[in-house]
This record gives sequence, structure tokens and C-alpha cells, in this order.
Amino acid sequence: MMTDQAMNFRGDRHPADSYEDVLAREDRPIPAYMREGRQLGDGAMTVATERYCNPAFAAKEVRHVWLKTWQFACREEDIPKPGDFHVYEVVGKSLIVIRQDDGSIKALHNVCLHRGRKLVSGKGCRSEIKCPYHAFTWAIDGAYKSNPIPWDFPHIEPAEFRLPEARVDTWGGFVFVNFDPGAKPLLDVIAPLATDFERFDFANRYRAIWVQKKCRCNWKALSEAFAESFHSITTHPQILPGIGDANSQFDCPNDYVSRQFSATGIASPFIAPLSEQEIFSHLTGARTRITVDGGAQLPEGATARSALAAMARENLAAETGKDYSDATDGEMLDSILYDVFPNMAFWAGHVSNIVYRWRPNGLSPNEAIMDIMILKPVPASGERPRPAPVFEIGLDESMTLANDILGPGLAAVFEQDMLNLPQVQAGLEASETGRVYLGRYAEQKIRALHLMIDRYIAAGEALEA
Repeated sequence: MMTDQAMNFRGDRHPADSYEDVLAREDRPIPAYMREGRQLGDGAMTVATERYCNPAFAAKEVRHVWLKTWQFACREEDIPKPGDFHVYEVVGKSLIVIRQDDGSIKALHNVCLHRGRKLVSGKGCRSEIKCPYHAFTWAIDGAYKSNPIPWDFPHIEPAEFRLPEARVDTWGGFVFVNFDPGAKPLLDVIAPLATDFERFDFANRYRAIWVQKKCRCNWKALSEAFAESFHSITTHPQILPGIGDANSQFDCPNDYVSRQFSATGIASPFIAPLSEQEIFSHLTGARTRITVDGGAQLPEGATARSALAAMARENLAAETGKDYSDATDGEMLDSILYDVFPNMAFWAGHVSNIVYRWRPNGLSPNEAIMDIMILKPVPASGERPRPAPVFEIGLDESMTLANDILGPGLAAVFEQDMLNLPQVQAGLEASETGRVYLGRYAEQKIRALHLMIDRYIAAGEALEA
């Protein structure tokens, strides 16, 4: 419960301890990337509610954002062998992401050039791509091979009848696609992510969990539920004894990447002060991404945060055979999220890493899809487990269906978010003012998202003029 005693805010933007204050108490050197970086500035910002509801605005996003930006389609571990494919779909487009004989990857448009049928669905392995409708056939590199009645198609030039391709690049074990041949290189876009995550060896991780949820809301409303932390005050009250929320740190290291740092092992400034033992007992009794045994007594002289980090280092070293003695407490415990425009977020850290992806459900402005993946380090044996298949949860189904996959604690947190979102969408559609007001600092990632959407739409419309 929020109390007057808890509302002891400093005069600047940070209530109680800032994240920098938390880092100052660490006994290991703090990597430069954890320090607060570039800010968007203090400009007040409102956005129109029609951005979340209007089909015409959604159509602008399709043309100028979704078909112009890098998005991850799958993991490389999803397509390990030649001919292995994974279908990625967004805003009515469909790509066959397929491994080639030389180990490279192509993204072929999943449309038969004869009469338009989708060529494949889901995932699988093919030695060639044959349309189920009329048996027009292409090689796995997109080269045209044959059709059953070639004499009736003398006008087909085989060299020009290749399946069209999207751009492909990889980073950290993820396969990214981009429909725009003129887009910036992937590594230029994700440069802060690629540099800072070198410490975490994402390529040497496997997908342990994949849950996909369809939601009755706009894709931006969905992503924004995971772009700030002070909603925990009312949406996730059960986590307040163990995580900083309104004192999280935010910045935007480049135009495409925005970041959030929320400390674990401290209590929210919105509740009455707790002892270190109370914080420790809360977190060791809760199911989080840190594997600890419940009921533990805080070691003498330790803080909850330092003890939890020590336990995490010990457990992870036993699992992976690696030494984490140089890893900061924050890198073992904290919620450190890097959002990449337009629709992805990657958790940093040495323990299990959560990855989010958001996109419209088809072309609808009021339905969206969220993918939640959890990556874990490859075990000490070096044997890579098979990547987890997707577990799908429908529009009106509860995230608690994933209790056995996510664990009931994490599933409950996601369910609390999902319960808000249809009501958010309904309110946006009914809004009398037609405006949404965004905070200058705590909602900086949301501001960055809308500024980049505007930038892409303006650039696209200028080219069309």
C-alpha cells in the first residue's frame, strides 16, 4: 500500500535512490554501458489517440514503418540445417526464412508467382519449394525450377521468375529481416545493443521458453505496457517489495535504441521502508528469473541485493561452468531492457534473458501479437538443447495458461498487464480529449517510439510527394 512515509522524493526527477545511487553501492567496477546516457530532452509530449485506433494511420505505419525497418524473424537455432525454414508474418506480408546449402540464410516472399497461393506455412525442412496448388517449383535459394505444363508458359523467363527476397542479417543468434533494400545496415541500427551485449554472448544461448499472446489492443499500446516501470505501483503491487520502479533509469543511446534499468533487491520507493531481510525473504520466496531457494536467511553484513547476486553467480557458474566473479550485481539481477525500433526488446544480463516482440495481428489497428521468449545459457556440457516451440494463447485466453511454462509468478505478472490492455484500447477509442500525455523521463522510451514513427512516416510521405 502506498504511504505518505514512502513519498520521500528528491527535488529532481528521481524519487529516493536513483539507479546511479544503487550502482554506487556496488563493490565491483561498473561497466560504462550501465551509466545513464543520451536523453531525449525535457520537451513535453502528447500524442493523438487516433494513432492507436485509426485504420488510415495504421496503413501509414505499414507503408513507412513495418516495410522499412529491421525485425527479428526467428532464431538461427530454428533453422540449423540446409532447407530448414521458418515463416515470419507481419502486416499481411509473409517471408520464408530458409537456410541455404552454404549455411547462409535467405528470406523469400512466401507467395507463388503463378496465382498467388502461400507456398509454405509454419516451419519445416524442404529440398525445394513446391506450390501445393499447381506444383510450380523453386529451389531453396528462390531460383525457378519448373511447372507441370511448361509449354503453356512460354512467356516465363526462368531467370526473372525467381522468388523475390527481403534483406537478411543476423546478430546474437537472431535472424533479422527487412523489406526495404535501401535500409540502413542492421548493425548501424542496433549498434549500442551489439556493443553492450558482447558481455552476454547471446549467440551461445538457446530458447528455453516461447509464449505468444494475441491481444485486443493496438501494437503500440501493447509495447508501451513494457516500456516503463511505474505502472507496477497499481498493476503489479506484489513485486514492490523487491524492485525499484519509479526510480528506474532511462536513456536513448541512438535514435533506434532506448534503454531501461530497474534495480532488483531494493524496495519500491512507493511502499514503507523494508529491512534488508524483508526484501531478501520476499525475493527468495518469489519465483523470479533468479534461481534461489526460498526461506533463506540473509548472511550477516550482506544486503539483500548483494546476497541475491552472490547466489545467482554461484548457481549460474554451476550450470554453465563459467566464472561470473567480475559480473556486477546489476548484471546478475536487474531488469535491463534495450528496446529496438520498432518492435523488439532484449533483456541484458548473465542469467536468463527475456526477449519481447510486438506486431499488429494482420492489418488490424486494434489487435496485436506479443512474443515472449526466454533465452538461457548453453549448459556446461556444451550440448545445445532444442529450442522451445511456441505456446500460443488466444485473444480472450489468460496468460495463466502458461503457468507451467513461465512459472505462476511470472505468468501472473504478464496476466496483470494483459488485463489492462483491452481497457486501454477501449479508452483510447472513447477518449474525449483525443490526446495521450507522456512523462518527460519515465516514459522516455514511449516518446522515442512515437518520434521515430513520425520520422519514418514523414520521410516516406516526402518521397511519395
